[in-house]
Amino acid sequence: MAEPTPRRNEPRLRPAPLLFEPAEAAADPEHFFDLESIDDPRALLTRATELTQAFRAAADRAVEFQAMAAAQLADPRRFDRLTAADIAERAEWTEDYAKKMVEFGRDLMRGADTEGRTPVDPV
Repeated sequence: MAEPTPRRNEPRLRPAPLLFEPAEAAADPEHFFDLESIDDPRALLTRATELTQAFRAAADRAVEFQAMAAAQLADPRRFDRLTAADIAERAEWTEDYAKKMVEFGRDLMRGADTEGRTPVDPV
């Protein structure tokens, strides 16, 4: 089961590092972060769990950056600001989702301004 996302006052867990795979290994469809070469099921479960947590953390962080970028692009102070529809088209979202992401991004940036770090609250 997935762990809950840390809140503002909780420290962010450091997941296992995602290492880039060599081109030869990435070209092999059966190869995935060398998991196929682990014979011990305990070690396999441990490493696969580490990777799962790392991917989740990376995805959560990427969504935060998407939201902040959307908020910046929609900022009415920008002469080249984009509408929610424009942002939705660029990000392949629905317009309603783009509006939510803009608001989420604004909340994140306000939180970063007041607390010195970005809070982690999913949309």
